[in-house]
Parts: sequence; structure tokens; C-alpha cells
Amino acid sequence: MRQISAQEGRIKITMQALMLGDDLFVAVSGGDGPHIGAVTMSIPRASMSGPGRSASTSVMTMPGHKDDEAARMISHILSSKLYKNVVVVCGIHVDGITAAEINTVMNMLGKLTERLIRKQLQTL
Repeated sequence: MRQISAQEGRIKITMQALMLGDDLFVAVSGGDGPHIGAVTMSIPRASMSGPGRSASTSVMTMPGHKDDEAARMISHILSSKLYKNVVVVCGIHVDGITAAEINTVMNMLGKLTERLIRKQLQTL
């Protein structure tokens, strides 16, 4: 299992990845209360808007949680770029989070996702 983390200010996020055969499972947690907030499954496919790759992504969100957009972004990027089936479980809770901190979290997740892609491509 690969684990990578990032911290900016009071926000720390951890991403753990595990290969299950040819498929990729990723757990994303952080903040003041890690939990299961959303689960996504992405299946790679050819892009429908031109040449290249994309993915179809399904999302399940726990009532009252807002982790779905973060999970969707991570899952879709990983599946499209690695061309693998991907499941992401995401739960990040930061007490009293501000709009600026939400943007920080999304930027951190984008950077962590790219780091994970680089690590996965090195092992393929």
C-alpha cells in the first residue's frame, strides 16, 4: 500500500492506495474527523469529445456529507490517466472550514492525485 500526505496550515490530508489485481483502491482522509463521506467508482473509456481517454464515474454520498466532489475528481482523474478501474473512499472533515480552505483542500487533493499517478506509473 502506498501512502502520501500533504499539509497546508491546519489541514492535513492522507491518501492511501492499494492495487487489487489491475484495479486501484484509494482511501482519502484528513482534517479533524476522518470518516466515510463518499464512495466513487470510475471505469476508464475512450473520450467522447475527441481523441484521448476519459472515465465514467458513479458516486454514493453519505447523507449530510459533502465529500462527493472531492472523491469524484480524484477517481475520474486516476481512472482516465492510469486507464484502470478505480474506487475512492473519501472523508475529510475540518471544523469551521472556510471557503478559502475548501479551495485549499481541492488544490491539495489535485496535487496528491498527480503525485500518486507519478508513483503508479513508475511501478507499471
